Amino acid sequence: MKMIRFGIALAIVFPLFLIQSSAQKTTLSGYVRDENTGEALIGATIAAPDFKTGTSTNTYGYFSLSLPAAGDSVTLVFTYLGCLPLAIRLRAGFNPEPLKIKLLAEGKQLDEVVVKAHADNENVQRTAMSAINLPISQIKAIPVIAGERDVLKAIQFLPGVSAGSEGTTGFYVRGGNIDQNLVLLDEAVVYNPNHLFGLVSTFNVNSLNSVNLIKGGFPAQYGGRLSSVLDVTMREGNKKHFSGEGGIGIISSNLTLEGPLQKDRSSYIVSARRSYLDLFLFPFKKGGNKTDYKLYDLNVKVNYELGKNDHLFGSFFKGNDKAQYTGANALNYGIGFGNSTGTLRWNHLFGNKVFSNTSLIYNQYHLGLNTTQGKYYALLYSEIRDYTAKTSLEWYPNAHHSVKLGAQYSQHALAPASVSAKIPKKGDRLQIKPDSIARTYADEAAFFVNDEIRFGAGFSASVGLRMPVFTAKSKTYTALEPRLTLKYSLNPTTSVKAAYTEMNQFLHLVPSSTASLPTDIWINSSPIVKPQTSRQLALGLFRNFAENEYEASIEAYYKTMKHQVLFKEGTQITLTSDLEKQLTFGEGDSYGAELFVRKNTGKLSGWISYTWSKTTQTFPDLNFDKPFPFTYDRRHNLSVVGIYELDKKWSFSADFVFNTGSAYTLPTGRVPIFNDGSLYDGVYYDYTSRNNYRLGNYHRLDMSASRHKTKTWWHKKVETEWVFGAYNLYSRRNPYFVYLTTDPTTGAPLAKQVSLLPIVPSVAWNFKF
Repeated sequence: MKMIRFGIALAIVFPLFLIQSSAQKTTLSGYVRDENTGEALIGATIAAPDFKTGTSTNTYGYFSLSLPAAGDSVTLVFTYLGCLPLAIRLRAGFNPEPLKIKLLAEGKQLDEVVVKAHADNENVQRTAMSAINLPISQIKAIPVIAGERDVLKAIQFLPGVSAGSEGTTGFYVRGGNIDQNLVLLDEAVVYNPNHLFGLVSTFNVNSLNSVNLIKGGFPAQYGGRLSSVLDVTMREGNKKHFSGEGGIGIISSNLTLEGPLQKDRSSYIVSARRSYLDLFLFPFKKGGNKTDYKLYDLNVKVNYELGKNDHLFGSFFKGNDKAQYTGANALNYGIGFGNSTGTLRWNHLFGNKVFSNTSLIYNQYHLGLNTTQGKYYALLYSEIRDYTAKTSLEWYPNAHHSVKLGAQYSQHALAPASVSAKIPKKGDRLQIKPDSIARTYADEAAFFVNDEIRFGAGFSASVGLRMPVFTAKSKTYTALEPRLTLKYSLNPTTSVKAAYTEMNQFLHLVPSSTASLPTDIWINSSPIVKPQTSRQLALGLFRNFAENEYEASIEAYYKTMKHQVLFKEGTQITLTSDLEKQLTFGEGDSYGAELFVRKNTGKLSGWISYTWSKTTQTFPDLNFDKPFPFTYDRRHNLSVVGIYELDKKWSFSADFVFNTGSAYTLPTGRVPIFNDGSLYDGVYYDYTSRNNYRLGNYHRLDMSASRHKTKTWWHKKVETEWVFGAYNLYSRRNPYFVYLTTDPTTGAPLAKQVSLLPIVPSVAWNFKF
């Protein structure tokens, strides 16, 4: 209780102190936005060359910069990737209302001279490490399956990130499991950001403003997961004029419309996507076999400037998948899953040094599965629903110092249920009604403070502390999570960074190694299930070249994880409802080195990433308490991404991936059983160790070509784009899984590899007006 009272007192008293504090300096603050659309530019750099200092914009495009009150005037230079730099000059002592800076996208004709600056070196000079921002323009250019632009596919090309199975959007970061990634859409948690069983992500790229991945050195405002944070923000909508864009692809079509509600003050954006697989499959539904699949997602966001110091945002997202398969004398199944989120946010300025954000958030994820085979049927339902309130303050006492603190509270409601029974000859089958399921409730609160300060020209530090409090089933867990990141600049283009982070995770997705269909069972910590914990240490060297045209980094990390969760051997999760008794708990260790080189400007852009890593797990109830490789432990992981703009009409992109095969388990012996059924082909296998073999190495090449053209329709200019692509260009038969059988003639054991995706050509047509 003392820790809770301390956190509450900190959240109440410290903001009052911040508001009262004031330095005798000139403070400039404001927003940086896109000239053409009014969108907030996140991470834009503001430099004051005369004072050799600067800052960058936050998630809402806001900045605050305090400067010494000296000289007759001050020059500020604003830069943002993909926009032309802008320099402005202000009188000394000029302390205006929040500035409204607008940057123009590159390639536009200008009527005035703009002062240019060298490319930004923020990746070297900022304190943060193990964080990578992916521009939306690059995400749109990367070749993907069936022409579907995909955020999560792009994430898989980054160092420290390992892909899941062939073609899926699941990702594993620095040896962590898939549930250890915190995926946020406008601050709302998205528990399963996938469509089509993981082939396509649930994020419609046309509705997004920024994508930022954090793998270590986590700021104190983030918590609840061990391995990574994928922070995705939606666009605000065009404040200048009505516009739209969309596309027609092989799998789905999408449309985005946006415009001002009140010019330069409020706007909206609506983005929708819908597949037509069910329409293509309709002619084949007649007869013994019937297959159906449809998906959709919808993004809506509105924003309104209440005044010079207040801004209100409202965003909504909903995505759903529904599939059904009916086979004659075979397995029949139906599945439906989806996410819903809603966020209401209020930004307020206390003067020009304190920025506040308060949010009310709702998110829900559900999965329903029914299967029938032979004389039996099974039903599974899993749901998790959160209600969250959070508030934070950002204080900028001077150009070298920023403080962020806040608190948040979430109520989790989990509803897992399963039924398995024989099909009745008479009467109705048992049903699972989601509204009647007994829910398990849990409360999670957190208080945090993060202080980032620069000492002189070379040394800076980010010091944070997060205190989570979790209560479920009369059990309360509390913890202190220290966060520390240090940066020392060797020169303007080179720096060394180090970070230490402790994290706790109270919600767990228990993976199944036996289910062929998705079975996302989320459980909360309890007296039996302890929170997962991790400690991570990272060290990195960062260097820019050729006037910051190229950025490069090499990082090494070591991470320990405790209270990892798996099912016991042989558990069939659709046949049990007392999940906690079927679990086993262990530890994990992961270490590795990551190389990243990126070219940001010019006709040719892209990056190279390479990761060497090793991850092992140890469970007392598995593998005789001996360490074994994590399933997605891939020793070598190489990605090369290139984007080339030939001219105004044509652009080309390609990516190449190589990684070590996943670990899997093969038996070391077999015992023949006479007169046995066909399930085991008359053979029982002897397993002596876990994940003792590896699938073959994985590699593929993807390519795409885009043709751009501007047309005039109904007296309006419309930009059109044809995209031709090929996934797995040389049709590499990459391993998906291996199954065991015996030769029908000799009885010799056989292991057969199954491959999923050969070359997949695609064509898509996109438009923008």
